[in-house]
Amino acid sequence: MLQSLRVWNFALLEEVTVEFGGGLNILTGETGAGKSILIDALGAILGQRISSDAIRSGADALRVEAVFSLDESDEGLRSLLAEQEIECEDELIILRKVARTGKGSILVNGSHVTLTFLKKLAPHLVDIHGQNENLALLREDAQRSLLEGGDSDLRVRLTAYAEVYADWKEKMRLREERAEEIEDIGERLDMLRWQEKEIAEAELCEGEDEELEAEIRRLSHAERLVENAAEASDLLSEDTEEGLAVLSALARVTHALDEIARYDDGLANAQTMIEEAYISLQEASYEVRDYLDGIDADPARLDRIQTRMDVLDHLKKKYGGTISAVLDRLSSVRRELESVDSFDMDMAQLDKDIAALYKQMKAMARALTQRRQKVGMALSEDIVRELQGLGMEKARFRIVVTPEEKYTSCGADSLAMLFSANVGEEEKPLEKIASGGELSRIALAIKSIVAARDTGGTSMVFDEIDTGIGGRTAQMVAERIAFVAHYKQVLCITHLPQIACMADEHLYIAKSVKGDATVTQVEALSADERVREIARMASGDDVTEVALANAREMLAVAQQKKATFQKNTKTKK
Repeated sequence: MLQSLRVWNFALLEEVTVEFGGGLNILTGETGAGKSILIDALGAILGQRISSDAIRSGADALRVEAVFSLDESDEGLRSLLAEQEIECEDELIILRKVARTGKGSILVNGSHVTLTFLKKLAPHLVDIHGQNENLALLREDAQRSLLEGGDSDLRVRLTAYAEVYADWKEKMRLREERAEEIEDIGERLDMLRWQEKEIAEAELCEGEDEELEAEIRRLSHAERLVENAAEASDLLSEDTEEGLAVLSALARVTHALDEIARYDDGLANAQTMIEEAYISLQEASYEVRDYLDGIDADPARLDRIQTRMDVLDHLKKKYGGTISAVLDRLSSVRRELESVDSFDMDMAQLDKDIAALYKQMKAMARALTQRRQKVGMALSEDIVRELQGLGMEKARFRIVVTPEEKYTSCGADSLAMLFSANVGEEEKPLEKIASGGELSRIALAIKSIVAARDTGGTSMVFDEIDTGIGGRTAQMVAERIAFVAHYKQVLCITHLPQIACMADEHLYIAKSVKGDATVTQVEALSADERVREIARMASGDDVTEVALANAREMLAVAQQKKATFQKNTKTKK
């Protein structure tokens, strides 16, 4: 709710502070007093572009400050503020300054923001009716909200549809990602298959390279190994002209010790050691002989092993430096190949899921459209009746819901509000209607129907709503404005006493000469001042006792009407 508006050096407004109340705030005054300027100042708070020409003569800049009170229903507004890290509890203060140089600044609760962000906040704060660019009713999201807000079945259907639509979009996104991956997968698949073939054909074994390296060393030095092994074998077991072999010598030593042992056991320990040494050396000689017999000096064998080592070295260099790393790479390649091989199956399942979701979504969207058409037809009839009561007897109004092929989070249809004010005139979309008064009355008709369920925190401003009406129509407009104001804060500029007498707060706007300049002032009227102002509005500047009495009667009747609204509201609750 708008609590206050302070304006400095904005056109005729030198320094004005206006305090607003809940319910219906009526602004009256003579033509040219500056009522529209006050609305323009409010528009500046809502993101309208303000020219430096609006700065009061003699001033360097204009400033406008608005204070709004917030309640728990302003979730959308609080979310926007949170995105900009703007702290806000129960009060929102917006200050806008425009300098003659063209520069300006915008502060929201002390934080600098852009004009674009201010425009995002505006729909959550004030809905100005009478200026096409600010009429929330012209936005499709507002029209959809109007259509769906009063029908619980439609809201349930929309919630269910939105879940299916979100699943469908996610599956479509995933499929698109996989399709992009497949564009590059052919070349990678060839590479993986080549790597798998190259490694698998090598038939690697852990530790094979170490064994082959040892064998290469043996084969490369086979001649020296044979020579030394033969010499060792001869020295151990073959007697020569040069002397006895080691084993032959030990045999003689053993015989000598055996002879000694027949007469003295003093060398028994030595005898045991010699016997053990003989047995060990004899086993050693057998191993040396077997080793000598097993030496393969085949050059062809060396070539084959060397070729095998070249294969291993190539694979190790290419895939990680060790046989283990190469084998790990083989496992990794095979896992990736399995994943690629299952790609077609995954895509087939994805396509199946998408098709099923699309079929479900299509049916739900069709049902949504049909329900919207039904609700739209009923709401259109209600709005036409309200418009006729507001003096637009020949008005035609239709909410048209047209099926579309494109699916969105709302369904698959477009929504248009068509209007014609007079017989013979073609019905046109609301946004193409030029008359601010007509738009205001359409908005009033709609708000009269949905007021009780419209829990949004926005304040409403009606400008030009009394254009071209009077008598019974003026009374009907007044009653409907008062009815809407029972649920929301309403600001209304009017020249009609029937509307003014419904006010909860009556503000009078007047201009006067101050020195060499003209200034506009705004003041809240007392009860007696309200009577005189309504008498002036009804009878002109020549206010008589009869006019004052008539004004008092109008105010009394207005109070009775408002009391009836309150009583009926309590009864419904």
